[in-house]
Amino acid sequence: MPYSRLIDQFEAQAALCSDDRDLAGVLQDAVRELGFDYFALLHHASLCSSRPELIRIDTYPSGWERELEARGLIGADPVHHASVRTNIGFAWSELPSLVPIGRRAREVLERSRRFDISDGFTVPVNVPGEPCGSCSFAVRIGAGLPLERLLCAEQIGAHAFRAARRLHGYPASARCPHLSRRERQCVRLLAAGKTDWEIAAILGISVETAHQYVKRARAAYDVVSRAQLVACVLRDALVSFDDAIPPAR
Repeated sequence: MPYSRLIDQFEAQAALCSDDRDLAGVLQDAVRELGFDYFALLHHASLCSSRPELIRIDTYPSGWERELEARGLIGADPVHHASVRTNIGFAWSELPSLVPIGRRAREVLERSRRFDISDGFTVPVNVPGEPCGSCSFAVRIGAGLPLERLLCAEQIGAHAFRAARRLHGYPASARCPHLSRRERQCVRLLAAGKTDWEIAAILGISVETAHQYVKRARAAYDVVSRAQLVACVLRDALVSFDDAIPPAR
């Protein structure tokens, strides 16, 4: 089947899925057509939490998750770490260029081979305000990665995650609180590490006024600390990581 037709067909079928089982079946058919053996469509937090809103649909070999848990390797998967460092799909051979491969990361990759997982391709999915996730496609030992089909796999992975988000109630109905222009200015400076005194000097307001703007922003988010406030505005993309973290020198 031409790959453009496969993408269109998958998108149409995924939009009609009514539960995770339906989506798993449609995705498995596409995975086989692309030349892969396994897939894992998930929010990474689902490996250590059973919250029903978290997405997790996979066909990885039985026992793989138990192996990670038994060896304390959940959270050490370099594929998941790399997923938050890029906005496009990547082959697992590219991992060293995306994240450091330390002892625990190497152990994850080495042990995956004991479960007949050889190589793969991952599509990162990072939506502000939602858990980080990805859609990975993998091949068995002895099978080569279908390099000419990776662009098609990337689009199918993105459509699959969109369908899974719909099934799990994303995007959430709750909206981020409204902050005034001054409150947003103060929060951006707070995220950059500025004190109330520094915020006041930069904006030309009194220290008490700066303190009150930050206090009102905390109340809007219903959080008790400034650290929580910064985490919330980063999550909601009111402040970028570039604004909050100074560039390396």
